[in-house]
Amino acid sequence: MRGIGAAAVIAGGLVAAVTGPLELTKGSWTAAYLVLVAGAAQILMGSARRRWPRARGDSAGWWQFALWNLGHAGVIGGTLTGLTTIVFCGSAVLVVALVLAFLATFGVAERSERMLLLGYRVVLVLLAVSIPVGMVLSAIRNA
Repeated sequence: MRGIGAAAVIAGGLVAAVTGPLELTKGSWTAAYLVLVAGAAQILMGSARRRWPRARGDSAGWWQFALWNLGHAGVIGGTLTGLTTIVFCGSAVLVVALVLAFLATFGVAERSERMLLLGYRVVLVLLAVSIPVGMVLSAIRNA
């Protein structure tokens, strides 16, 4: 997850570099999405699975990884093509990946890491809350 997340951050930087000179209208959004959501958030989730043994020891981690990246493909593809239905499907897949990430955190941290775990869970919840916001914006933009 961390390697693909880093690749998404680099891809976002490359998108930002080429979309300005080419005046691509959705380039700025795509670059930010790749860097922040597909990249940084995925690096964080991969780090959490690596840090807490229970979180990395189950097959749900592979499902989380696959669904997280499949969801991004749907959101980005749907946004760039103006197909709100694809954005909604990709968003639903992202929610499932976030639920898997959240469930993997139960019973994993020692007392000394409770604040770190709480911070991670807050980020997961913020990501989950941002999904319906993005869906509404997509529907308005493509209406």
